[in-house]
Amino acid sequence: MKSGEFIQKILTKLRITELNEMQQHAAEAITGSDGDVVLLSPTGSGKTLAYLLPLVQLLDSTSDAVQALVITPGRELALQSHQVLQSMGCGIRSTACYGGRAAMDEHKVLKEVRPQIVFGTPGRLNDHLDKENISRYGIRWLIIDEFDKCLEMGFQAEMQKLIKSLPGLQRRILLSATNTEQIPQFVNMSKKGTLIDFLSEEEQTSERVTLYEVHSPQKDKLDTLRQLLLSFGDESSIVFLNYRESVERVNSYLVEQGFTTSCFHGGLEQRQREDQLYRFSNGSANVLVSTDLASRGLDIPNIQNIVHYHLPESQEGYIHRVGRTARWDATGRSFFILNSEEHIPNYVEGNVESYEPVANSQEPTAPKNVTLYIGKGKKDKISRGDIVGFLCKNGGLKADEIGRIDVKDRYAYVAIRREKLKQTLHLVQGQKIKGIKTIVEEVR
Repeated sequence: MKSGEFIQKILTKLRITELNEMQQHAAEAITGSDGDVVLLSPTGSGKTLAYLLPLVQLLDSTSDAVQALVITPGRELALQSHQVLQSMGCGIRSTACYGGRAAMDEHKVLKEVRPQIVFGTPGRLNDHLDKENISRYGIRWLIIDEFDKCLEMGFQAEMQKLIKSLPGLQRRILLSATNTEQIPQFVNMSKKGTLIDFLSEEEQTSERVTLYEVHSPQKDKLDTLRQLLLSFGDESSIVFLNYRESVERVNSYLVEQGFTTSCFHGGLEQRQREDQLYRFSNGSANVLVSTDLASRGLDIPNIQNIVHYHLPESQEGYIHRVGRTARWDATGRSFFILNSEEHIPNYVEGNVESYEPVANSQEPTAPKNVTLYIGKGKKDKISRGDIVGFLCKNGGLKADEIGRIDVKDRYAYVAIRREKLKQTLHLVQGQKIKGIKTIVEEVR
């Protein structure tokens, strides 16, 4: 298959009409030269696809060797990038490796999947290389995603060790949403490398984002937040706070007030974090209450509102928060909740309008979906098609009442229409999927 046809087949599968200008430049630089590439482009512009599309054309799909490592600063971006590659259906295998779970379990997955690309955090990738769970000798490509964040989080030593351990490394791709300082020598970027800079010095945030300030009469902003969220109806919104304890407090308050939320911060167990993000991204929760952990590396479409409950601690943090909305060609809104002692930070550029929350109802609007947990997955030979058939035949659902389905190794998540939850759980109780008994329950 010719390159153009190959790319078009992937884009059709992803329901993307065409690549944006940045992605086109990245593809030309990566496939049209043999040098290194530094790609600077705003959050939400599609950098993951920008490097994956050309990369999969250059890897050998017939080889079982790991040919490319992708370093990410956190597990969420590693998982998300792995899922993007899987959704491309391009014949290249991958897996994600990160801390917070047993390295031995990942070793088993590496042996079974035989990935050509491994996405992971620096420490865990070094661990697998040291144990020879990943052979270092076939690796020709190194991608460092969110390079600025990796440096900010203090991964210099781990990245230096990793790069030095790859004897056959030929090319490097660095990606960032901010203009980083001098690239450290240990990265060994070639002199013939290409810089692709799509960071606008003039545009701090997308012109498709409208900025608002909301004044709270009390120092404690909880009631103002409630009124603001009520005015959004069922729109998808992220509420950003600066501390884990504050996230827990605000989330508990919103749940008590009847909102359907997801709570997300670095203190949660990995499985809890996955559950919470999945519920938000598939429409089973319309409010995500989070620290700035959710401001980077999460590519969740159709987020309409960003709420700064706590003011961003830096200009960079502000840019990444607002970058969660107005992704691709969508529009979005950003709200600052201010008490009498606060004001809009000096680094915020653009016109900030005053907003007075007006709610159509004093009762929160429930999201359209709920999430089901099914206790069987890929290891049990269960596919998305099997799940759709099971829920339609045994659960009384129609195909258009079933949303996003994610099948993991030992379990699956399924979004279904909220009004069908009780009926479905009742009908599937004790039923078998492909002849196997399983647990089916709501993810809360």
